[in-house]
Amino acid sequence: MGDQGTGGIESRGVESNTTRRMSEPRPNTHDDQIKQQAKETKTSNAEGEEQKYAQTGPRLLLPVHTSNTAANGGLSRNPSTSSNASRESRNMFEFSQRCRSSRPLEPPVTKSTLSELDVNKIIHNPKLRHDINFDPDLHFRPNVDGEKGRRKQEKANQFWNALTEQLQLFIVDRDEFMSRFGQGEEWCLPLLLKSVKEIIQTLVPQRDRMYLDEGLNVELIMQQFGRGIADLEKLASWLSGVLKSHCAPMRDEWVDEMHSQLTNGNNTNDMEELVQGMRSLLSVLEAMKLDVANHQIRCLRPILIEDTVHFEQRFFLKKIRDRKMDPSPAQAWYLTVSQYYSRDPASVQAFGEMGIFFEALCKMILPSTDPYSHPDTFVFDEERMAKLRSDMLDAINLEICMRLFEGLERKYRYYDSMSSINSSVPTPFLATPFSDASGFLSSRSDDGGSDNMATSRPSSLVFSSSGSAQSSPRNSLVLPTQPATSSADDQQTKSKDLYNSLVALLQTSSTSSRSISRWKAMKDSLALQIFRYTNAPAQDLLQFEDELDSHLSELASPLFQQVEQYYHYRLLVELRQRVKDFKGLTGAVLFSVATGGRLHGPTRSWDGPRESVSRERTSLENAIREAREEGGVEDMATRLAHMGLLHWRVWSHLAYAGDLESVMAVPDMPMAI
Repeated sequence: MGDQGTGGIESRGVESNTTRRMSEPRPNTHDDQIKQQAKETKTSNAEGEEQKYAQTGPRLLLPVHTSNTAANGGLSRNPSTSSNASRESRNMFEFSQRCRSSRPLEPPVTKSTLSELDVNKIIHNPKLRHDINFDPDLHFRPNVDGEKGRRKQEKANQFWNALTEQLQLFIVDRDEFMSRFGQGEEWCLPLLLKSVKEIIQTLVPQRDRMYLDEGLNVELIMQQFGRGIADLEKLASWLSGVLKSHCAPMRDEWVDEMHSQLTNGNNTNDMEELVQGMRSLLSVLEAMKLDVANHQIRCLRPILIEDTVHFEQRFFLKKIRDRKMDPSPAQAWYLTVSQYYSRDPASVQAFGEMGIFFEALCKMILPSTDPYSHPDTFVFDEERMAKLRSDMLDAINLEICMRLFEGLERKYRYYDSMSSINSSVPTPFLATPFSDASGFLSSRSDDGGSDNMATSRPSSLVFSSSGSAQSSPRNSLVLPTQPATSSADDQQTKSKDLYNSLVALLQTSSTSSRSISRWKAMKDSLALQIFRYTNAPAQDLLQFEDELDSHLSELASPLFQQVEQYYHYRLLVELRQRVKDFKGLTGAVLFSVATGGRLHGPTRSWDGPRESVSRERTSLENAIREAREEGGVEDMATRLAHMGLLHWRVWSHLAYAGDLESVMAVPDMPMAI
């Protein structure tokens, strides 16, 4: 989004509260986000996977030859002297008075705002270099979210509105315009052209910059503009040729649109269309800069990953030497946890000298652990830790739902289904499987939430035969009965279908809400969905809702503690195996294995029990339970092992198991990159 200035960094799965987005469902590509504001009256289609940056081949930049005679139209014309122009001039008086007392506005996209995309800034950005180890899809994109994005958009709108008013003043009252701006270059158009030139200079080879000075001589263009002889059409054509010579082919259509807007706006004296063309020009330049930066990230990724430990050790050691970071709290933390975690033989064999650290790390992502108990050494991993804690909470709560379902199912397994059929008529909604949970949700959003949020928390479900959205699940519920489970396969299928439907229902909630709040908000919907898969009588629903509410996200609940303890044990077992397999790998190989070999993506689903010779199954119920837990635990163990190994390699000698004094005595070494 050209109006916004430079973006942050988007990383799949995690959202940053600064310039990075990590989390969760993938937004539109950065190309769509850039064009969104540049094309306010059109809706752009989301592009797919980011195309590989490529140049169309070296072409010389030919200087634009500006005519010395008056052009035929647009801003080159003499100003109107009609009575309408006089009235418009008077309407401009308030604007000109405001201009006299205000400082010139800066274009929303400049060389400075895009400076973080320079390769030198990428190499020396410690947070980016850390995050690149974990996300194969990490790339730059415009940062348009939150309060910071809103302020950027407001500032951009102020600039474009001011430019439009200034150009209109030039058309209707040149005397007033000249008295205000004269031949100066402290108004929006020359500032914009200077910014365009500076950005293009960073995109073209050194050999072509001499032609850029000829073709985009801002001082000469503004002199011609003041005399009404500037040929903006030729300037637009020259800019179009320059951009097409150095941008990826997929940008050509966008460049043509920019050229058309500038030409039409100039010919028809439509200042709004002319300014829209200038907005498109900045947006194209920003997109080109992003293409180059993302291409550099892809090319440099193997080198940056291999150099991560060396780079971060030097970075943090310098902060410690400069007294900008104190390692004492981290040392105290490690000494404390070493007193609580015993040297389990299995941990010693798998973790080696990292045993205490990994046992503490495994404990840190449990919901019952204080989320702020980790030291400052995890400064670059706070988002990943929060995501792991959230995923662990989701896994525990889903398991609680399934265990309560199993208890209810056993209780009413032989419930007389015929009596329920005779006493109630299933509604059309409940007669079909709950394969698309979002179709049953009302459109009302959370209090204080966005009115346009499609995945808002459900306020009620539609269950009455009339289909009223205002009906309460408790007073209009008519439950269809489930036939008695006739075989182990039927029980397995029912459990799998329920589990996956609960996951689907959970995904309809707002992704911006905190995990605990999300579960509490959806407890009634979850209870109702569980009820559909049992033969329990409808009058038991209220009691079941209360029972579910007493366990979901309730740290003091005995059932929650039992499930959390069980997941902690399972995670520790899987973590031992992952660390044992990963600890001998180099940085690049570890990245490839840990990010490319996950068994499950961020959306959790269960496909039924899987065969395993290493685990003993005592019953069908235990086999079903193990199968639905396996994928999520394995994924969390892989992520935790990857993060922990990189963290230990950086900090073991700086804070945990090494002698900091001896490390401090080592002189600085030159950077590997």
